[in-house]
Amino acid sequence: MSPMPLEGLPVAATVLYQEKATAVPRTVTAGHDLWLTLPDLTAASGWELTPEGLCREELCVPLPDDKPSRFVREGNGESWFNLAEFARQVEQPFAHDDVHHVWYFGLPAWEWRSQLASPLAPEFTLPDLQGKLYSLSDFLGKKVLLACWASW
Repeated sequence: MSPMPLEGLPVAATVLYQEKATAVPRTVTAGHDLWLTLPDLTAASGWELTPEGLCREELCVPLPDDKPSRFVREGNGESWFNLAEFARQVEQPFAHDDVHHVWYFGLPAWEWRSQLASPLAPEFTLPDLQGKLYSLSDFLGKKVLLACWASW
């Protein structure tokens, strides 16, 4: 394992990992990389570093042997893992807010690709401008055009 290049002091961050929010007391960020200690990695994401790779429940994802320092480094007497690099490896979308120290991780490719394979949209319910609720299933058999907008 390579030494950890600490850019500044570790900072607290919130990690939103597949609908679970975890306050992580110490993270190190470097550009678009998020480094977590191994216990914090498991607490925030459910993933655990093993000799087989990164494992969560019955699933293990081998890590490439070509550049192990992309994923694991030693620093301050601890092992750190780059969760953002792992997300890139498994085609998992992520975003971060540097000002508020919040990181969001979506579904990995093997999950969202299977959802995209279906021609059916998932069921949801939304209000109109007057507050009346409509569900997608209310329009079964009809053509629907959805226009979405966000202020951010």
